[in-house]
Amino acid sequence: MTVPKEIPEKWFPIVLPKQRKKQKGLDGGNSKKRRTEEERRVRANDREYNEKFQYASNCIMTSKYNIITFLPVNLFEQFQEVANTYFLFLLILQLIPQISSLSWFTTIVPLALVLSITAVKDATDDYFRHKSDNQVNNRQSQVLIRGSSLQKEKWMNVRVGDIIKLENNQFVAADLLLLSSSEPHGLCYIETAELDGETNLKVRQSVSVTSALGDPNNLALFNGEVVCEPPNNKLDRFCGTLYWRERKYNLTNQNMLLRGCVLRNTETCYGLVIFAGPDTKLMQNSGRTKFKRTSIDRLMNTLVLWIFGFLVCMGVILAVGNAVWEREVGSLFQIYLPWDPPVDNFVFSAFLSFWSYVIILNTVVPISLYVSVEVIRLGHSYFINWDQKMFCSQCNTAAEARTTTLNEELGQVEYIFSDKTGTLTQNIMTFNKCSINGQTYGEVTEPLGPQPKKLDFAPFNRLADPNFSFYDETLLESVKVGDSHTHEFFRLLSLCHTVMSEEKSEGELVYKAQSPDEGALVTAARNFGFVFRSRTPGTITTTEMGRPVTYTLLAILDFNNIRKRMSVIVRNPEGRIRLYCKGADIVLLERLHPCNQKLMNVTSDHLHDYAADGLRTLALAYRDLSEDEWEAWSESHRCADKATDCREDRLAATYEQIEQDMMLLGATAIEDKLQEGVPETIAVLSLANIKIWVLTGDKQETAVNIGYSCKMLTDDMTEVFIISGHTVQSVRQELRRARERMIEHSRTRDGVKEERMEGWGEACYMGNGFKEGQGSDGIGGGGGAGGEKQLQCSPPPPPPSHLMDNIPGEFALVINGHSLAHALEADMEMEFVSTACTCKAVICCRVTPLQKAQVVELIKKHKKAVTLAIGDGANDVSMIKSAHIGVGISGQEGIQAVLASDYSFSQFRFLQRLLLVHGRWSYLRMCRFLCYFFYKNFAFTMVHFWFGFFCGFSAQTVYDQYFITLYNIVYTSLPVLAMGIFDQDVPDQRSLEYPKLYEPGQLNLLFNKKEFFICIAQGIYTSVVLFFVPYAIMCGATQSTGVPLADYQTFAVTTATALVIVVSVQIALDTGFWTVFNHVFVWGSLGSYFTIMLALHSQTLFRIFPNQFHFVGSAQSTLLQPVVWLTIALATAICIVPVLAIRFLKLDLKPQLSDTVRHTQLVLQKKRKPLGCSVGAAWRGTGSMSEGRLGARGGSRRSGYAFAHQEGFGELITSGKNMRLSSLALATFASRHSSSWIDTLRRKKHTHTPPSTSEEGSPAPSCVSGSVPTLSNSSSVLGGSQDTTIEEETGTTLAQDPQTVPASSSQTAPTLATHSEAEQPQDSPQTLSAGVLTSKSGRCHEGDSSGGWMFTLGTMQEALFGWRSIAARTGPSNSPGVACDAKETIHIE
Repeated sequence: MTVPKEIPEKWFPIVLPKQRKKQKGLDGGNSKKRRTEEERRVRANDREYNEKFQYASNCIMTSKYNIITFLPVNLFEQFQEVANTYFLFLLILQLIPQISSLSWFTTIVPLALVLSITAVKDATDDYFRHKSDNQVNNRQSQVLIRGSSLQKEKWMNVRVGDIIKLENNQFVAADLLLLSSSEPHGLCYIETAELDGETNLKVRQSVSVTSALGDPNNLALFNGEVVCEPPNNKLDRFCGTLYWRERKYNLTNQNMLLRGCVLRNTETCYGLVIFAGPDTKLMQNSGRTKFKRTSIDRLMNTLVLWIFGFLVCMGVILAVGNAVWEREVGSLFQIYLPWDPPVDNFVFSAFLSFWSYVIILNTVVPISLYVSVEVIRLGHSYFINWDQKMFCSQCNTAAEARTTTLNEELGQVEYIFSDKTGTLTQNIMTFNKCSINGQTYGEVTEPLGPQPKKLDFAPFNRLADPNFSFYDETLLESVKVGDSHTHEFFRLLSLCHTVMSEEKSEGELVYKAQSPDEGALVTAARNFGFVFRSRTPGTITTTEMGRPVTYTLLAILDFNNIRKRMSVIVRNPEGRIRLYCKGADIVLLERLHPCNQKLMNVTSDHLHDYAADGLRTLALAYRDLSEDEWEAWSESHRCADKATDCREDRLAATYEQIEQDMMLLGATAIEDKLQEGVPETIAVLSLANIKIWVLTGDKQETAVNIGYSCKMLTDDMTEVFIISGHTVQSVRQELRRARERMIEHSRTRDGVKEERMEGWGEACYMGNGFKEGQGSDGIGGGGGAGGEKQLQCSPPPPPPSHLMDNIPGEFALVINGHSLAHALEADMEMEFVSTACTCKAVICCRVTPLQKAQVVELIKKHKKAVTLAIGDGANDVSMIKSAHIGVGISGQEGIQAVLASDYSFSQFRFLQRLLLVHGRWSYLRMCRFLCYFFYKNFAFTMVHFWFGFFCGFSAQTVYDQYFITLYNIVYTSLPVLAMGIFDQDVPDQRSLEYPKLYEPGQLNLLFNKKEFFICIAQGIYTSVVLFFVPYAIMCGATQSTGVPLADYQTFAVTTATALVIVVSVQIALDTGFWTVFNHVFVWGSLGSYFTIMLALHSQTLFRIFPNQFHFVGSAQSTLLQPVVWLTIALATAICIVPVLAIRFLKLDLKPQLSDTVRHTQLVLQKKRKPLGCSVGAAWRGTGSMSEGRLGARGGSRRSGYAFAHQEGFGELITSGKNMRLSSLALATFASRHSSSWIDTLRRKKHTHTPPSTSEEGSPAPSCVSGSVPTLSNSSSVLGGSQDTTIEEETGTTLAQDPQTVPASSSQTAPTLATHSEAEQPQDSPQTLSAGVLTSKSGRCHEGDSSGGWMFTLGTMQEALFGWRSIAARTGPSNSPGVACDAKETIHIE
C-alpha cells in the first residue's frame, strides 16, 4: 500500500511552541501551564488518573488563526515588518495637516493593497491548514472504553492511557506501547518510511506478559502502569518500565509503535497510548523550521537603510534651506503671506518642512517594491513547477518549489552537500559479479564486441526471478555440472541472511530484505538453483537444484557495524553442522585458516578489481563444526545471552570465538546503480565552479567507489587524501600534511611560482608546529604529554584561505566520521575548512545526521558562500534545514526529506536544470528588476528635491498628487514585473551548454553595492535632465497665441510625461527577451498614462469633485503645444543616448560571456550547415561502460565492502517467533547510458599546460593561442577576464575536405584539436572551438591520421553538451594559422 502524500504532509510543518499555546484551549482541563516533565506515568484504562498530569491530547493544530483572531493577529504580524511599519508611520504623518503636502490616500492606497494581498495569502494558507488538521484529527480509531466495548473515536479525542485497536494498513494514531497482536508471540510489522525514510518493514514485539491479552475482555481488565522517559525526539530509543501484578518489565523501542508508522501484514494489534499529539516523537522531530533569507534580501535591507539615511539627509538639506529662505526672504512677505499657525518662527517652519519632505521623498523606497518582489518570486516558483523537463514519467512526479523566497539564491550556489544512497544512487542493488574458488564470473563485456544476451533461467529453474539479469553463461554451466564450490557458494547465500519470504502462490516468491544488498544476494542464489522458500524460528527451507531441503537453524550471529559480518550455524539433513559467514573482506580474510593463503591472494585481487569498478563487495567463508564444538560454544553463547550486564560485549566475544579458522569460498560484487545522468550532472556543475561534497553514512570504501563511479573522483586527480585519525592530534597532523602535499605539488607543477610559494610554504610549515626538514618526532614522539599539550595550547593558524584557494591542481579529500568529529571542534574548524575547501571534491563517510548539519553550518560560517543540501531520507533533514537551500529527492526512502525541503524532484540530474536554468534566470531577473526599480524611483523622486530650490523650500510637489499615487501602482509596475518574470539573456539550452554563465551569480556581479550606486547615479542624472531641461526651455517659451508656457501645471504635465516616456524607453532597452506580456505591459502602461491623465484633467471630474482635481484642462492644453513635445523628445534623448553609448562601448570593448554567446548563436544560425551523421553511434560503439560503472582503471587498492548498517533480525528469528512477512517486489530500472566522455571532459577543464611552441623540425602550427582563454577555463570569464573578446569571424575560409591528424605521442592526456586542410595567411585570424573541447596545449598537425576517431566538431559538441562552435579572434600570428569553420574536425588521442 502506497502511503498517501496528503497524510504526512500535515504533520511535519508544525512549530511546537505555537502548537503548545493553541493546545491549551482545546484540551479542556489542560488550560493551566504544564510543568516540565521529568518522567511520564501512564496507567492503562484510567483516564481520571492520567488527567491529573495534564498530558497533551491527541489533537494536532497547525493553523495560526481563527475567525476572531485573524484580523488582529495577522495585522500584528504584518506590522512587525519594518517596511510596513515605516509606511504606517508615513501615513500618520500625512494625517497631520501642518506637514502634509500630499493627500493621505497616496500612502494608504498602496499600503492597504499590500496588506490585503498578504492577508488573503495568509488566510488561504491557513484555510488549507485548518482543512488538513480536520482531516487528520477526525480520523477514526477503535478505542477500548467502558468495559470491554470498542468504540470509534476521532483521533483528536484519544487520550494518554487509552487502549487502541489497529488493523492492517492503518496509520498509528499516537505513540503506543504494543500490548498484543494477531501474530504469534505478540509480533507485528510496521513501515516507518515517514519516520526514518526506510521502506523496509520492521518488526515490533509486545512484552511477553501482555502478548496473551488478545481479547478485548482481557485488555479491559489490564491496569498496568508505565513509567518512562519524558517526550523527546529520539526515534530509535525508548526507555521505560511496565509495573503489573507486582512485577516490573523493561520496555525498549522494540515494544513501541510510533505515530506516523503504518501497520503492515498484521491483521490486528492493540496498543496503550503513551505519548499523544505534540508529545509524539514524530511531532518532536518536526522541529522549528528555520526562516531562510536570500543574500539579495539581506542586501536590500542594508540598501533600504542607506536610502532612508539619504532621505533624511535630503530632508535636512531642504529644511535648512527652508529656514534660510524664511529668514532672509520669507520674512519680507509676512504682511500678505503670514505663517500658518502654529508656526511662529523660521526654525519651527524648518522643522515642519523636514517632515513634509520626508513624506514627499518617501517614494525612493516605495512599498510596491516588496509586493513586486513577492509576485516575481511566485512566478519563478510556478515556472519550476511547470517545467516538463524536470518531470519524471517513471515516478509521475513533477518538480515542486515548496517555497517562494529562495529562487534567486538558486543562481548563487557555490557548495552542494549531497547524500549518497538514494540521491546519487538508485538504492537498487543488482548481483553483478562473483569470485568462486579463485574463478571470477561476470566479466563478459568486450569493449568492441557485441553485447551479451541475458541468461534465460526459466528452462533450468521454474522458481527463478524473471527480473534477475546475469550474462555470464559459464557460471550457470558450473552450477549445472555440479561443481561443489559453486553449489556451496550459493548455498551460503540462500542460508546466511535475515530475509523473509512470502509465497503468494505456487512458485511466486516475494522477498522482503532488511537491506537491498541481502535481497540481491538471495535473489541471485534463487536464480542459480538455491531457492530460499521459508523459515521458522528453528528451520530454513530451501529448494536446491529442484530438491526441497530443510536445515535446522541453530544460531544467527547477527551483523553490526563493529563486527562487519554475519554468520549462521545450521545442521543439514545429514546431521553435519556448518557455520556460514559473509562480511567485509578486511575482517573476514584475517579469520581464515592458514591453508587459504593462495586462494585468498587471488580472491583479494578479484575484490580489488570489483572495488575499482565501483561495486559493493562481500567475502564468503564457512567452517565445519563437530558436535562437541557446537555444544561447548552453544553453552557459552547461552550464558552470554542471559547476562544482565555487558550483554553485547559478551555476545561479541562468543561470536569472535567461533568465527575462526574458516575456509574461503569466494566473494560477491553488487552494483548500486547510479541514477540516470549523475556523472554528467556532476561534470556540468563542476564546470560551473560549484563544489560538491558527499556526506554519507556509508562506509568509506563504498562511498569512495561511488565517488569514482560518478566521476567526482578520477585517477587523473593530483592526489586523494584520506583523513582517518582517531585523535585531535592525529587529525590535525593529517590535515596539515595534506596541505603540505598540495603546496609541494604546486611547486613541482610550476617552477616559475617557486618564489611566490616560498612564503606560502613557510606559513604552512609554521602551521605544522615544526620547521622544514624536521620530522614528526619533533612533536614529541606523537604520544608525549608535553608535546600534545604544547600542540593543543597554541595551535598555529592554518594558512590564509585566499592563498589555499589559488593552489593549482585537482585534489580530493575523504574523511571518516570519527575524524570529522574532531575536525568539527572549535579549534580545528579552520584547519578542516582551509584544507577541504581547496579540494575539488570532498567525501565525508560514516557521518551522523547532526554532523551533516554541522558541516553545512561550518561552510556557511567560514566561507560566506551559498550552500545547497540535497537528500532523500529522514537522516538528511537536519542537513536540508541547515543549508541556505534544501532540496528533497522523492525516492525510495519516504518523503520526510521532501517535506523538510525548499525544492523537490525525483532525480538528481534535475539539479543542473534547477540551478543553471531556473536559478540563473531567477537571479538575473531579480537583479535587473531591482536595478531598474531603484533607477525609476530615484528619477521620479529626485525631481522634487531640485524643485525645492525653486519653490522656496515649501514642500510643494512637482507632480499632480494622483500621478504620485499611480506612478508605482499603474504606470510603471507592470512593465518591470514582466521583465522580472519573463526576461532571459540566453535560452535554457545555452545555459546548460555554457556552465560558465552561472558564475556571475556566485560572484554576485549583477546586483551589488557598486551596481546599486550606478543605478542611483543614473536615476539622479535622469532627474536632473527631466527637471532642468523643461525648466530651461519653458522659462521663455510661449504658446502660438503668445501666452507664456511658464506655469506650474504645464511644467508638471511636461515633466511627468517625459518621465513616463523615459522610463518606458529604458525598460524597453533593459528587456532582453520580449514576450506578448512585455509588449502589452510596456506599451499598455504608456497608453494608460495618457488615458488616465486626460480623464483626471477633464472637466467632468472637476465638476463632480472641484476640491480634488485642480489640474482641469492642463493635459489637453499642454500636449497640444509642439514645444512641449520637442522638450520631451530632447529630454528623452539626453537621458537615453548616453546609456546607449555606454552599453555599446561596453559590449564592444568588454563583453560579458552572455553577450558573446548571444552574438555567436546569431552568427551560427545564419552560417551553420546541416550536420553530418551523429557522433552518438560511433561514440557508443567504443564499448564504453554502462552508467554507474567505472571502467578498468589503475590506482590504489580499495575495498568495496558494503552491508546493512544496522542490527538484523537474527535475535528475533532464533527466539522462537514466526517471522512471516509480506514484501514488495524490487523495481528494476532501464539500462544505463554511456558516460565515458566525462573522463576527457574533466581532464580538459583543468589543463593548465602552457601553449606549445613550434620546435625546430616540427613546424606544426598551434591551433590555440595561449592568450585566448576557452569558455570553460577555470578562470572566470565574467569575473576575472571580462575584457576577453570571443567573436565569430565572417571572413574565415571554409574547409571543404577536413582530414584527420596524427596523435601526438608526447601528450599524457587526450586533447581535442580543431584543424582544416586549408591554411590561411600569417595575419589571418584563427577560429576556435568553444568550451572544454579546446585545450591550451592542443596542437594541429598536418598529415593523415595514424589512429583514433574523427568526428565533425558540431556533432561532437552535440554529443557532449550540444555545444556549438564559438570563434575567437586571436590577432596576427607569426606562424601560419589553420582555418577552421562550423564543420571542423576533432582528433581524439
